[in-house]
Amino acid sequence: MNTIPPIIQVGDVLLSSEILTEKFCCDLSVCKGECCVEGDAGAPVTMDEIAAIEECVDDVWDDLSASAQAVIDKQGVAYTDQEGDLVTSIVGGKDCVFTYYGDIEDWNTHLPIKNCCLCALEKAYRAGRTHFCKPISCALYPIREKQLGGGLTGLNYNRWSVCKMAIAKGIQENLYLYQFLRDPLIRRFGEAWYQELLDTVSELKEQGYL
Repeated sequence: MNTIPPIIQVGDVLLSSEILTEKFCCDLSVCKGECCVEGDAGAPVTMDEIAAIEECVDDVWDDLSASAQAVIDKQGVAYTDQEGDLVTSIVGGKDCVFTYYGDIEDWNTHLPIKNCCLCALEKAYRAGRTHFCKPISCALYPIREKQLGGGLTGLNYNRWSVCKMAIAKGIQENLYLYQFLRDPLIRRFGEAWYQELLDTVSELKEQGYL
């Protein structure tokens, strides 16, 4: 098999080849949504997303902790972090203000997952109470997006120790990262772009790179 180039271009998007070669599938039964808690900053957001989130605050307010409510009252739903990026507000230097804890059903085993960290924004959206699900940066994780020069967008695979069981589950399910994140990638770049990505994968297979 040939060595795949480190960067693959699909339209105006430059992807790390790991997005095509690495297997990944979130395992909430193990991590309990730790990516919404760990870290020193909130989730990256755009100005449009901040406006959409602000419209949802009343609908999710009762699901938020008193500490999260206090943070939102004081600084709003987002702030500028040390790197100059807009991110969602956090509580105590950890939890996103829109996290809450509850039980959900494992999509594969149908067994309950107890005390899982979940997103109040997504909960309201899935209940039909709002029209905004959650920031695209959250939906795309562990892919991180970066705006490049010349109208290009870069996508990188962000490896993190809390996601090690997602790698194991991806191998078990034989699911690649670009397949696991199909819906978020379509939400961000569109159906036509994702089909172009699939066509690129097919070409790379034919050429012996995958």
